[in-house]
Amino acid sequence: MEKKQRKKVKNPMSETESNDLDDISCLFFQKGIMGLFLLISIFSLLLRVAVSLHSYSGAGTPPKFGDFEAQRHWMEITTNLPIKDWYFNTTNNDLSYWGLDYPPLTAYQSYFHGLFLKHFDPNSVSLFTSRGYETHFGKLLMRWTVLSSDLLIFFPAVLYFVLVYYGGNRSGGNKSDVAWHIAVILINPCLILTDHGHFQMSAYYAPAFFSHLFGSCLRRKNPPLEVLKLGLTVLGTFAIVWWPFLHSRDAFSVVLSRLAPFERGIYEDYVANFWCCTSVLIKWKRLFTTNSLRFLSLVATILTFLPSMIQQIWSPSSKGFLYGLLNSSLAFYLFSFQVHEKSILLPLLPATLLAMELPGVLSMLLMHSALLSMFPLLCRDKMAVPYMALYMLSILLYLAPCGKQHIKRHLSRSMITFSIVISYLCSLVLHIIYLTIRPPEKYPFLFEAMIMNFCFSHFLAFTVYTNAKQWMLSRQSTSRDKEKKLN
Repeated sequence: MEKKQRKKVKNPMSETESNDLDDISCLFFQKGIMGLFLLISIFSLLLRVAVSLHSYSGAGTPPKFGDFEAQRHWMEITTNLPIKDWYFNTTNNDLSYWGLDYPPLTAYQSYFHGLFLKHFDPNSVSLFTSRGYETHFGKLLMRWTVLSSDLLIFFPAVLYFVLVYYGGNRSGGNKSDVAWHIAVILINPCLILTDHGHFQMSAYYAPAFFSHLFGSCLRRKNPPLEVLKLGLTVLGTFAIVWWPFLHSRDAFSVVLSRLAPFERGIYEDYVANFWCCTSVLIKWKRLFTTNSLRFLSLVATILTFLPSMIQQIWSPSSKGFLYGLLNSSLAFYLFSFQVHEKSILLPLLPATLLAMELPGVLSMLLMHSALLSMFPLLCRDKMAVPYMALYMLSILLYLAPCGKQHIKRHLSRSMITFSIVISYLCSLVLHIIYLTIRPPEKYPFLFEAMIMNFCFSHFLAFTVYTNAKQWMLSRQSTSRDKEKKLN
């Protein structure tokens, strides 16, 4: 009797969930991936420390210094002023001196980092008197705020991604493939140089999240209810994050205006996007008003990420979501208003997550084009040495046995090989020219313009390719559905 009752009792864990846990257990304990992850993490952490020993944005250059000072000043403001004054111009908060212009979530992060600095070195965040604070101990504390963010947020996120990505017995998920993939994500030279050298902490992903979640809701048993739940969750999260600034319409409007600095123009420095590169032929700032350029950039950005959104609403999938993140962020980088060179980090993150899906040659070329696009910026901050070191390290990473195999799979076509060789030769020439030759006095930014147009052509071609790749997922999904029906 007891045996019969036992048979009737159902296991609360579904067979699928049990299989997923078995896959993850196998991944970590039988294949030893956890040990590899720790070793690669330690190495990438040492790289970050090594880069932080070099110069940074605005080092010793008063009166405004650079992005290093901007980050420190935000900690000064958030730890000394009430939250309602963070984004407002007051006698204690001069917005012309690195006024806070990032979303509230970043401001909260600055606040918690500021508490850390205030505990160990109060002078580093004291109101007014800490401007341009560059003591050795203060720099160490600032560097630690970035390292701790990586250790507490980025590294665990990468570990979770590896768990999910390889936990389902994907093809090619052997030990060397997983290790190489982890290394590509963690040893991202652009991310290391920007966060730990130039010093900037970095939302281009909203269309991808919306389309994937909305498309997933439409495929559940009760779509209207699921969409309602999703909407309430999004609104609730937004209300929690923005609550201190929702007490009045004016306060909300002021914060929004700080996040969208239209008065700076459609571009500032030389960035490898459409508006900056085409300004060589079309003088956008002279021919159009700011409002017209805002509208044009909005339309161009929406039209570029719209195909990716439609694909995810039509046929949502995990892999499609990663492509959506990539294509959405590329659209914003290439066509949105007021883009910074460092914004290329946003497309690079999903590109590294897709490193095993994308052709190795294209993945490597995107990484090095992104590095080249930031080269003038990093040279101005006296970071040419760590730049070159990480550039060579990234080449060695792709020439490692696993990376080399990944590249060889897509080098069968001689035309592709020829194009890659030409591209790298041009990149080498541009590096040499920028470092050794002085530009003509009439065109002082000639070499920056050459680099930006070269990189823009690569980014644009990559955007076309990855959008086509994402739409091919829908075709594959349709084929699988047909096969299931036939079986």
